[in-house]
Amino acid sequence: MKDFKVLEIKTSVFADNNLQAGKLREELKEKKVFLLNLMSSPGAGKTTTLVRTINGLKDDLKIGVMEADIDSDVDARTISQTGAKAIQLHTGGMCHLDAQMTRQGLEGLDPDGLDLVILENVGNLVCPAEFDTGAVKNAMILSVPEGDDKPLKYPLMFSICDVVLINKMDVLPYFNFDLEKCKENIRLRNPNAIIIPISALKEEGIKEWTDWLHNAVKSWCE
Repeated sequence: MKDFKVLEIKTSVFADNNLQAGKLREELKEKKVFLLNLMSSPGAGKTTTLVRTINGLKDDLKIGVMEADIDSDVDARTISQTGAKAIQLHTGGMCHLDAQMTRQGLEGLDPDGLDLVILENVGNLVCPAEFDTGAVKNAMILSVPEGDDKPLKYPLMFSICDVVLINKMDVLPYFNFDLEKCKENIRLRNPNAIIIPISALKEEGIKEWTDWLHNAVKSWCE
């Protein structure tokens, strides 16, 4: 017989986080606030895409943004220039946000009166995918320079996302990136994922993305 206990910490942590995330979603539903969790690797173009997204929706929706990063306030300062309500979240070295951290961010942002809150998660294709933040929908950005095989290398990230934005399509001719193969790889992980090729820099494909997001917000807030 064993004379010691074995605790499944990871399972316990995830179970508690999922419970807290569910409660947070219920509260957001009551307040008619749509929370989007936006993820990507560093350099994929999250902030530029976010600026384009805000500019495309700010005439119809009241928007707030929570910028999560290990340190610095560069992204929050960039977003604040769009007129959206913004707050910077420092994770203290953590490579992800969980439901409780998201709740703290929302308390600091104060989402009352907002229709849409976007959480720009920490740049990482591994840790953020493991934790339910309480968001209504998950979206991620994959950039062309990263390669079309990323869905095979980081399956969890692609499997949990409702939308995959394939960014930097303007540089497609300069990289060995097969768009159709990438789409195929994404669908292997997530047959239901909506895939939208974009160029945030050139503002191409942004309207298709903002139309989807606008409809999702309206549906949630009804």
